[in-house]
Amino acid sequence: MAILYALVARGSVVLAEFTAASTNASAIARQILEKIPGENDSHVSYSQDRYIFHVKRTDGLTVLCMADESAGRRIPFAFLEDIHQRFVRTYGRAVFSALPYGMNDEFSRVLSQQMEYYSSDPNADRINRLKGEMSQVRNVMIENIDKVLERGDRLELLVDKTANMQGNTFRFRKQTRRFRNTLWWRNVKLTYAF
Repeated sequence: MAILYALVARGSVVLAEFTAASTNASAIARQILEKIPGENDSHVSYSQDRYIFHVKRTDGLTVLCMADESAGRRIPFAFLEDIHQRFVRTYGRAVFSALPYGMNDEFSRVLSQQMEYYSSDPNADRINRLKGEMSQVRNVMIENIDKVLERGDRLELLVDKTANMQGNTFRFRKQTRRFRNTLWWRNVKLTYAF
């Protein structure tokens, strides 16, 4: 699992959190919350052992997650953006007057579900999903080009057969004229002989 811990806080007041592994992530997260400078919006990452803590602060609301180094930055920050939007959409202005852990009962389930989704679902990473879709489109295009080329070969074969049939019709017409003329002359000779 790439994302192992997540929390949502207002300043240093934790409103909701969820952990998927037994680590000291909660204590480290609180230290990070206290050390984040000012009220400015920011996207930062901090390294601790083999884990990276990614922090997104927007409009006084801080969303933090701990992820493996292997997760990179794109997936955790997509996760943080998603969690921020869901939290604001769910609680709105109540965020600014909530008690510590006031939203934990409801929102920890959302954190859990989204951590699972962003950790295991390949569609969570937009760029990888787009690369996959581009690969599928490329494969379909290659198939279509192969079919067009195959159809082109069949069309050439049909053109050749048509040309061959046209030549045969000219020969047939010439032979039928010759045969008709031969029969006419025979009739004329028989009629003259009688």
